[in-house]
Amino acid sequence: MEKMQEYTAEENRQLEWELKALLRSSYQKIGRKDRELILRAFETAKEAHKHQRRKSGEAYMFHPLAVAKIVAERIGLGAVSVAAALLHDTVEDTELTVDDIRLHFGEKIAQIVEGLTKIQNIPLQADRDDTSLQAENFRKLILTLNEDVRVVLIKIADRLHNLQTLGSMRRDKQEKIASETLYIYAPLAHRFGLYDIKTELEDLSLKYLEPETYRSIKQKLAETKQEREAYLKRFTELLEPELDKLGIPYTITGRTKSIYSIYRKMKTKNVDFHEIYDIFAIRIIYKGDPDIKKDRALAWNFYAAVQNLFPPNPERMRDWLNRPRSTGYEALHVTVMGPEKRWVEVQIRSERMNEIAEKGYAAHYKYKHGKDETSELGIDRWLNQLQEILNEPVGNTTELLDDIRLSLYSEEINVLTPKGDVISLPKGATALDFAFHIHTDIGMHTRAARVNGRIVPLNYVLNSGETVEIITSAQQKPKHSWLNLTVTGRARSKIKAFLRQEENRIVAEGKETLVRKLRHLKIDFNEKVLNDLQKYFKLKNSRDLFYKAGTGEITNENLKAFAKNQRNVFIKLLQSPWNRKKQAEKPKPSAEPEINYDLIVFGPEEQRLDYSLANCCNPLPGDEIFGFVTVNEGIKVHKVTCPNAIHLRSRYAHRIITARWIDSTRQEFKVNLQIVGADRSGIVSDITDVVSRKLQYKMSHVEFDDKNGVFEGKISVYLRNTAQLKELTLRLKEIEGVEKVIKL
Repeated sequence: MEKMQEYTAEENRQLEWELKALLRSSYQKIGRKDRELILRAFETAKEAHKHQRRKSGEAYMFHPLAVAKIVAERIGLGAVSVAAALLHDTVEDTELTVDDIRLHFGEKIAQIVEGLTKIQNIPLQADRDDTSLQAENFRKLILTLNEDVRVVLIKIADRLHNLQTLGSMRRDKQEKIASETLYIYAPLAHRFGLYDIKTELEDLSLKYLEPETYRSIKQKLAETKQEREAYLKRFTELLEPELDKLGIPYTITGRTKSIYSIYRKMKTKNVDFHEIYDIFAIRIIYKGDPDIKKDRALAWNFYAAVQNLFPPNPERMRDWLNRPRSTGYEALHVTVMGPEKRWVEVQIRSERMNEIAEKGYAAHYKYKHGKDETSELGIDRWLNQLQEILNEPVGNTTELLDDIRLSLYSEEINVLTPKGDVISLPKGATALDFAFHIHTDIGMHTRAARVNGRIVPLNYVLNSGETVEIITSAQQKPKHSWLNLTVTGRARSKIKAFLRQEENRIVAEGKETLVRKLRHLKIDFNEKVLNDLQKYFKLKNSRDLFYKAGTGEITNENLKAFAKNQRNVFIKLLQSPWNRKKQAEKPKPSAEPEINYDLIVFGPEEQRLDYSLANCCNPLPGDEIFGFVTVNEGIKVHKVTCPNAIHLRSRYAHRIITARWIDSTRQEFKVNLQIVGADRSGIVSDITDVVSRKLQYKMSHVEFDDKNGVFEGKISVYLRNTAQLKELTLRLKEIEGVEKVIKL
């Protein structure tokens, strides 16, 4: 932001128009007091930000106003939240203080604004290598969940508008913000049931992280739009007469899969756009009943009408009516065989269910009935479990966030206790996760589990409908290997807390043991000796030293050898003048041969630095790349499309450096290709002929296999750059029978 002139006449008119739109579109009906509160917040923010402008040159006040509109329209929060959204940047960026907000707007709004401000102002300790500034910010964001959920919801709205207006930022800033969004903000939006906002956050992030991929998918969706609309019309014309018999008002709409979802499916399934068959779904939204049970029952009437016309796929039936998702989402999803023998997903919702699906957390409480046994939203249970995780002593902040993040996107399963109680767990949860979910003490002493009466290992992955019984033993204690047997944040945090306590005990005992043993060897324990011990045993810090002494890994014999080494060093020091003279007589070693680093240059000054290529994505000359400064292995070069790119950029942005190829003519790189197609006589010969004779590329490995008329082959070729890879791929696809060529 820059300090500039106050608002122009046109900006004042535009701001007033936007304010009126905000008041008109408020999700909840606002009374006179609420209206006055929003107007006061608007005038206060407008005055505070009057000299500020965004990078685009736009008056800054348009930003908090846009955030307030998202909070009101798309999240559905009330006047207090709308006012807090208008004021959310005043304490951070203007002369207003939290006390000023408290004086003029009350304690609750002041707390929300202070919570939003704290998220921005977290100092990073210089001596902490295990954590990035982003990780500290995210942890603070998570901590505010239990103080006031509205803080996080407003922050999600703030992030959405920042992404919507990211075009004026530098490229590296765009990538950083987009990576952060995919890492934590989109999963949070998902957990709160804000599916539309989550989708937009993901799509916009992809737009800035992989612009070419984003544009390609968007263009293909536009090209197939007319076809989808025509199919919806045919489906609707067949279905409407059957639905009309129910006598319940309804609407039928089409829903297209988001760009990011299509991108994820293309990557995980290793297919192209035209091979994805669930791009399109049909949604039926009916006028429901105020009574929630009757409202849900009506959905089954629509389901029956749909399956009267179109045969359903029983394996693709999803019932989120009796057991809604933890986000509050309710609906019936059924996949049916529609016209032209195409599988089509049909989503059936009432107007109430649809509002909850769009506005999530806030809409749920609008409809919440005290006597409804399913009215407790899963987010409440998740927040309670989150509080337990956050109450544990924090070791590595990034590990803590990973544990929490595991539960943000996860689908759910429902399992039973021996008494018949239903327990919801994330999909992929194990028997050990179940034990910790029941009670921490049960988890700590779990010896085995019995599922449907059969003994299973602790890492057994549970399925919906199974009955789980935990067998405990007082002698059993958590082990480090248990971290590989669990997926839930609750279980992992409890195990880590126990292991930390055990480690602290071992470290304390190890220090006492070490001091005592050194005393027997006539060695005083001081800082110099401590440093010498660390160097001798090649350990990073004193804690590792004490831990190994406590576990017995450093034995008496090891310490005697250390003492002998120290005496030898002392003798050498006494002889140092003679040693220096001898060293001076020795010829100096010749300088190491200069290594050529001119393939990749780093940073804005395009420095030539030492580097190695990351094994996770194997970048080739010509690929878009970035450098990542590791702790022990120097600079690792990754492709911008690397599976780990989002993870690295969001958690360790301060270690990312720009990089680009400048010369790739002196080195060849091994590339592994998978070739799939319809088998025929001579196809292997044709493929090797193209590679070796026509293009004259060196091959080091050829392997082909035929399965029922379909062949799958793998070849290793040495190439210089991506241009050669593209040429080879195109030439191979021209061979009769070849369907796919994929770089592994």
